[in-house]
Amino acid sequence: MEREPGAAGVRRALGRRLEAVLASRSEANAVFDILAVLQSEDQEEIQEAVRTCSRLFGALLERGELFVGQLPSEEMVMTGSRGAARKYKVWMRHRYHSCGNRLGELLGHPSFQVKELALSALMKFVQLEGAHPLEKPKWEGNYLFPRELFKLVVGGLLSPEEDQSLLLSQFREYLDYDDTRYHSMQAAVEVVARVTGQHPEVPPAFWNNTFTLLSAVSLPRQEPTVSSFYVKRTELWDTWKVAHLKEHRKAFQTMWLSFLKHKLPLSLYKKVLLITHDAILPQLAQPTLMIDFLTRACDLGGALSLLALNGLFILIHKHNLEYPDFYRKLYGLLDPSVFHVKYRARFFHLADLFLSSSHLPAYLVAAFAKRLARLALTAPPEALLMVLPFICNLLRRHPACRVLVHRPHGPELDADPYDPGEKDPAQSRALESSLWELQALQRHYHPEVSKAASVINQALSVPEVSIAPLLELTAYEIFERDLKKKGSEPVPLEFIPAQGLLGRPGELCAQHFTLS
Repeated sequence: MEREPGAAGVRRALGRRLEAVLASRSEANAVFDILAVLQSEDQEEIQEAVRTCSRLFGALLERGELFVGQLPSEEMVMTGSRGAARKYKVWMRHRYHSCGNRLGELLGHPSFQVKELALSALMKFVQLEGAHPLEKPKWEGNYLFPRELFKLVVGGLLSPEEDQSLLLSQFREYLDYDDTRYHSMQAAVEVVARVTGQHPEVPPAFWNNTFTLLSAVSLPRQEPTVSSFYVKRTELWDTWKVAHLKEHRKAFQTMWLSFLKHKLPLSLYKKVLLITHDAILPQLAQPTLMIDFLTRACDLGGALSLLALNGLFILIHKHNLEYPDFYRKLYGLLDPSVFHVKYRARFFHLADLFLSSSHLPAYLVAAFAKRLARLALTAPPEALLMVLPFICNLLRRHPACRVLVHRPHGPELDADPYDPGEKDPAQSRALESSLWELQALQRHYHPEVSKAASVINQALSVPEVSIAPLLELTAYEIFERDLKKKGSEPVPLEFIPAQGLLGRPGELCAQHFTLS
C-alpha cells in the first residue's frame, strides 16, 4: 500500500481501502494492506489500523459476510469446487481470525493508548459475534457466546510479562454484565492452567494480574430480577447457566480455588487474605473448601497467620467448621513483637472479636489474659493504654477468671505456676496464677498507664470499655497530649529557691573560704 506521509495520510489511505472492500468483493485483497499496517512500528499508524479493522469486520459481521460453522482450512476451500460466495466468506473469516490474533498481541503493546484501543475493538467483536454467531446452534435455544475470542482477550489481560493493572481497570466495566462476568471467570481458570503448565516458575506479574482480575469480580447478593447481558439477546432461556446466580457462584468458586491452590508470592497472600472475609467467602457456593488455603496461610506466621485466622473464624461460626487448633494458633501469635508491628491495631481488633464469646472456657481466657499481662511488662506506653483495658474486658466477660485478681495469697514471683513457654493454653496453668503484673504496672513511670492498671483495685464495671479509640494510639499522640496539659500551679523543684546561677551573691566566696 502506497502511504501518504503523516498520520492523516495513513488515515485517508486506510479509509479508501475500507470503502473499497465494503463496496465490492473484488477488492477483498485490500484487506491485506489494512492488516499490514497493524504490524507497523509507528504508534499512530497502528491506532488508525485498529480503528479501520474495527469498522471493517464489524460491518462484515453485521452483514453476515463471514463463514458460519466449523472453519475449514483456507487451502482446501480455495482449491475446491465450491461456489465463489462460500470461498469469499471462508477467506474473509480467516482474515478476521488473523486480525483478532494481532489485536490480542497488541494488548501487550508498550503504548497504553494502543492497548486500550485494541481492547475496545476486541470487545466490540465479542458483542457483534455474540449477536451474529459464527457457529451454528445445535438446538433451539442453544446459548452461543464467542468463547475463543473472549479467551484471547482474557489471556492478553493476564500477561506473564508485564503489569496490566491499568488495562484491567478499563476492563472492569465489562464485568458488570452477567455474561462477560461469567465467561471471564471460566476463561481465567483456563488461562491459569495454561500458564502454570508452560512456566516451571510463574512470573510474579502473572499472579498480580490474575489477582487484579479476580478481585474485580463481584457477584450480586441475590438473584437479579432482570439479567444484564453485554451480548444483546432477543429472548432469554431459563436453561442458560449464565442467567442463574447459582451457576455464577460455582464459577466464582472454581476460579478462586484454581488460583489459590498454587504457591503464591507472600505479598499476594496478604492481599488475598485482606479480602477473604468480605469479598470471597460470602460469595462461594461452598465456603468450607477454603480450609486448605487458610490453614496453609496460617502456618506462614505473623500478619498472614492473623488474617488467615479471621477467615477460619468465619468458617467456624457461620459454617460449623471444626478446627480445634484455632485458639492455640492465636495464642502462639502473642509474643513481644506484637506491640511493635504495623498491624498491631488489626491484631487486637480481631483478637477482641475472637475472644468475645462468653462461652469460651475459663482456662482459655485466663491463658490469654496472663500471656498479655506478662508481655505488658516490657510493652511501650501506647500499647499498654490499649492492652490493659483489653485484659480488663476479658475479666468482665468471664467472671470465673476474676480469681486472677482476687486471689488473697497469690504465688511468689519465683513460684508462679504459669508456664510462659507452653504453646498449648490448656497446659499453661494460667488459672492457678494471678495477674501480679498488673499490680507491678501500677508503679509505671507514665501516670496514665499507672491509672489504667489501677482499675483492677476496684470492682470492675459491667459495661466493657471500648478499645477501638485506643487501637491506633501512637507515642507521638501521647507526647502531644502531655504537652497540652496545663498544671494548676508550678511544680516545686527545691526547698529553697535558687537566687542566681550558683546561689546568692557572695555565697560562693564564703563557701570557698570555708572549704580552704
